[in-house]
Amino acid sequence: MTEQLTRSSAAELAAAIRAGDTTSVAVTQAHLDRIDAVDGAVHAFLKVDAEGALEQAAEVDRRLAAGETLSPLAGVPVAVKDNIATRGLETTAASRILEGWKPPYDAHVVEQLRAAGTPIIGKTNLDEFAMGGSTEFSAYGPTHNPWDLDRTPGGSGGGSAAAVAAFESPIALGTDTGGSIRQPASLTGTVGMKPTYGSVSRYGALAMGSSLDQIGPAARTVLDAALLHDIIGGRDQRDQTSLNTEWPSFADAARAGHEPGAVKGLRVGVPKQLADAESCEPGVRESFEKALETLRELGAEISWIDTATFEYAVAAYYLLMPAEVSSNLARYDSVRYGLRVDDAGAANVEAVMSATRAAGFGDEVKRRILLGTYALSAGYYDAYYGSAQKVRTLVQREFERAFSEVDVLAAPTSPSVAFRFGERVEDLTAMYYADFTTIPANLSGVPALSLPSGLADGLPVGLQLMAPAREDARLYTVGAAIERALDTERGSTLLAAAPELKEGAR
Repeated sequence: MTEQLTRSSAAELAAAIRAGDTTSVAVTQAHLDRIDAVDGAVHAFLKVDAEGALEQAAEVDRRLAAGETLSPLAGVPVAVKDNIATRGLETTAASRILEGWKPPYDAHVVEQLRAAGTPIIGKTNLDEFAMGGSTEFSAYGPTHNPWDLDRTPGGSGGGSAAAVAAFESPIALGTDTGGSIRQPASLTGTVGMKPTYGSVSRYGALAMGSSLDQIGPAARTVLDAALLHDIIGGRDQRDQTSLNTEWPSFADAARAGHEPGAVKGLRVGVPKQLADAESCEPGVRESFEKALETLRELGAEISWIDTATFEYAVAAYYLLMPAEVSSNLARYDSVRYGLRVDDAGAANVEAVMSATRAAGFGDEVKRRILLGTYALSAGYYDAYYGSAQKVRTLVQREFERAFSEVDVLAAPTSPSVAFRFGERVEDLTAMYYADFTTIPANLSGVPALSLPSGLADGLPVGLQLMAPAREDARLYTVGAAIERALDTERGSTLLAAAPELKEGAR
């Protein structure tokens, strides 16, 4: 029974709970048992809140028994990336500088989860302050990919993706600054969505790059991601970038993708610069081409388009993002909250601040703070930060031009399958460049969805779809249509092919 509950989709679990075939307490306990059994090997979670989750689940069961109408995901447990504030539950952003910090408030998305009756099962691992592409920069140790424990699950949101892939949680929240939801989805055989910038409130998310960060769903199916997106999306007056837009039901959009002819006549553009054969591993390229052929069979029209400025997106991103990092992380100063290193030799506040930041931040965070501070410094601002902003404008215009010709853009989510631990820690350029297919969507603010397209060398490959701003629903429809076609062809979901994790600690 436990295995049945943990292997079911979030939509299936919610339906079973509403029908009285099971309870939220039973579903939540099954996932807690799964975490106990396998997370010693995976290390997807930094904190598991078993007591709190079961209390929330019992309350959902009580309300359902009383005849209340709750959200479509009521009773289904959810994991939350540990850079999203949870009241009274430790939130560290995987950094020593916030070790032990329990926020006095909930992030907007967490408020929405609680109101929807989705028990929060725990906080997931990430690269420190979401800076990295493998979780190897977590101050608390890396997360392991459930497909191969010697490989990374991607980053920064590797913990959320791994929790979903390892059947420890049916759904999860992540944040995406340059691909941190989508790249782990690709490497773990799951679904990850970066919504339109401003469509999901960032209030309560520990800021990395404020003009780039976006909270979004991680799940095992497109429909599950859409159901979670419906809960967390919408206007929030506490976030000045929050869009005042009426959003359609994303779940309905995903269900529409299961209808015959859902993508017939769809114009799909393939950016030459993002799908360059020399930039992707052969197996990734083969899986991508097969996904395009599936789209053709479904009635879509495929064309190649030239997006020249995308070549410069990575360089621009790695100037803009560190500049915002240097500003956002200035608040961790040892004075207001978090770690405080008060050595006897510290003569003044500045000395205490310096000692605290030296001890509390890891190497990758320090590297990006220094790079961002340099890019913003007098004499270099125009040459670096100013020039990068101009490239960002060009990328945005490139998207506008592309979407005047096609309905969606398609590209591999990641140029490689999951890589082994240590392969890129000493070659940061390779790690940074691995985001070259995902970064353009963050620079422009458009929505982007990653879903499993197949296997290469026995490891998952992801297909990325991008749409114009505010057209998130279009991605759920197209993504659900492709997902159904690929699952039908292989006879099962991709995760059904994942090796079974052995119980017990690593």
